[in-house]
Amino acid sequence: MLEILAPSGNEECAEVAIACGANAIYLGYTAFSARDGATNFDEAALQRILQKAHFAGVKVYVAMNTVVKTAELDGFLTTLLNLWAMGVDAIILQDMLLGKYIHKLYPQIVLHLSTQAGICTEQGAKLGKEYGFSRVILARETPLAEIEKIAKIVETEVFVQGALCTAYSGQCYFSSFVGGNSGNRGRCKQPCRKKYTYNRGGFEEYAYALSLSDLCVGEEITKLIAAGVVSFKIEGRMRRKEYVGAAVRYYRHILDGEPSQAAFSDLKRTYNRGNYTKGLAFGQDKRFLSRSVQGHLGEKVGVVKVEKGRYLVESRFSAKQGDAFKILRDGKEVGGAAYAGNYARGFILFTRERLKNGDSVFITTDTDVNARVVQGKAKPYAVRLRLRFAEGERAQVIGNGFSLLSENVLQSATTSPLTKADIQANFLKTDGLPVEVFFDEVEVIGNVFMPKSALNAFRRAFYEALGNRLASEDRSPLSRTWEEPFFNGKNNRIAVISNDFTGIACDVGIYKPNDYTAPIDPEFLTLKAEKYLYLPPFHTEKDVLRIQELIKENHLDGIYAENYDGIVIADSIGCRLFAGTGFNLTNPLALSQLFSLVSYYAVSKELSEAEMRPLISEKAFILSSGDVKLMDLCYCPFGKTCFQCDKKETYRLTDENGRAFPVRRYVAADSSCRFEVYNCASLIGKGVSGAGQLLDVSVQEDKPSAVGVIHNEQQQKQVYSSYTAGHIKNGVI
Repeated sequence: MLEILAPSGNEECAEVAIACGANAIYLGYTAFSARDGATNFDEAALQRILQKAHFAGVKVYVAMNTVVKTAELDGFLTTLLNLWAMGVDAIILQDMLLGKYIHKLYPQIVLHLSTQAGICTEQGAKLGKEYGFSRVILARETPLAEIEKIAKIVETEVFVQGALCTAYSGQCYFSSFVGGNSGNRGRCKQPCRKKYTYNRGGFEEYAYALSLSDLCVGEEITKLIAAGVVSFKIEGRMRRKEYVGAAVRYYRHILDGEPSQAAFSDLKRTYNRGNYTKGLAFGQDKRFLSRSVQGHLGEKVGVVKVEKGRYLVESRFSAKQGDAFKILRDGKEVGGAAYAGNYARGFILFTRERLKNGDSVFITTDTDVNARVVQGKAKPYAVRLRLRFAEGERAQVIGNGFSLLSENVLQSATTSPLTKADIQANFLKTDGLPVEVFFDEVEVIGNVFMPKSALNAFRRAFYEALGNRLASEDRSPLSRTWEEPFFNGKNNRIAVISNDFTGIACDVGIYKPNDYTAPIDPEFLTLKAEKYLYLPPFHTEKDVLRIQELIKENHLDGIYAENYDGIVIADSIGCRLFAGTGFNLTNPLALSQLFSLVSYYAVSKELSEAEMRPLISEKAFILSSGDVKLMDLCYCPFGKTCFQCDKKETYRLTDENGRAFPVRRYVAADSSCRFEVYNCASLIGKGVSGAGQLLDVSVQEDKPSAVGVIHNEQQQKQVYSSYTAGHIKNGVI
């Protein structure tokens, strides 16, 4: 069955999603969720929603999709086992390697691989399935052709609606290095939604240069269905219930074969950033970037007419008190406005901004729509009851194979004995649960007395127990069986990532081409060191074939991979694997599943020195100094204006505080441009004792000098124009 999967940041949103026709919901628990800013669910709230959802035939998936540090493993795994015992239908994990470990111990737990794992190829999908994941949630960058291949391998879930991250899925460090709040741990502060300027003609003005429009696949969902996708995910655990209701309704109409323009209008009015993009599955479109408008745009309802100091809007829309608007001029935000009354041809606006004739008016809060889209009724669960109330016995209710007895024996009534009608009326009350009650038999024997409060409590206890049984049927508690592995050994090697090895000496060279269609630089091939080819986190089949070709032709030692599917690719070539920082190694359980498969690995660049210690071995590297890559952009930040492009190797992205972030452009195997964003400050430090030093000089002008001072922090301060110690002292929250 095709599945509409709805976000639930709180109980209200979950209830609306269920009522409006979602087949499944996903939510976060009190910890380990990639949306830490959402209300999320404690045990009591989750239990309530599990009952309501399962009565309505709706599945509940819990997102535990953050990277997990060593000190958190006990809490993480204990929480996971408790959630499974409560009856959740699946756990969503980011860490594929930790998932592999969990699957070995508890194969009965259903695991879904988060979009944060960055799966976008057949190789990654096969690995996820091999490691025990029953479903893969694809990276938003995955092209339709790749989706079709992956859907033949494993059950596939794809985002169809909601916010898009500008960085490649699961590998954004912008919030982490700029503000100390890790997106990989659910605390992203969204610096990508700020204003920036590029040093390229036509892009010099400050704009929302990294901000993407909201995704809305809409009726293109039919192409995803044809490709074999089974679950269609709506992003938005941070958004209001009105958005959840409108989004579920819209896609419910489409999947039911009744696409509705009215439902689309409702969706736009509840949340719409950038008038929507179809997303990278279908190729970068003109609306992909939302450079001029940040936040909710709504839907256009008219234009401003200035008359006698009043701002009139001629419109067929009937505005009312409580409605709110956004004003645009030449496509750019001017400010907000509120309803101030009606006039013959429309309505009047109140605003503190100075408006002009022809300014566009968009409604961002439509009170009528907001009230309507949260209304719905979930398909009820049919319960057939048999009840027996007899003097001298405990009351009994049997329903759908489940039986419950009252706490106390029923007494004889002195006045107003309990009647069959009283009992039926009481059990028809389902306390908000989606239950339809049928009575097979109601027996009342003798003059039965039962206080109303006791009868109410008996009814509630039955429906609660029945709901718990539905939620957690056959879920016996699982015992703790894990043990943390121990790693030792030392590594004193130096590894360098660079696109030019002229004048560089190191133990391990990692070549990052400026152009993957070109031959490898001869300077790299003559390097007296182990030689690895850089495999970017986002790649397609053409990229993989080209990587294989380059490694075999040039007899390179292996690949440096920033994504899990590097495991499969290295094995298929028969070469060594250097697992890069993109693996986000943060705990020894994950490392234990990788250790025998790699020659080297780099630990996460978001850990403190103390947090790195349990991961140190003779294969370990620490990113110790040099450039810090913050994001991979799998699209053109200049809107694919290729004919006007100056095709620089490095651009400069500058924020409103004057901080300049280098943006490296390179050519992929299909001749398309891709981009990497680096931190405004270089990393300084000598790493951690016992671990090898990994140095990235991809955007350094004087690369040999940067490599030459790798062991001297004071000299590094002289080489780098601006610098930071990174997270080695404090890590990230």
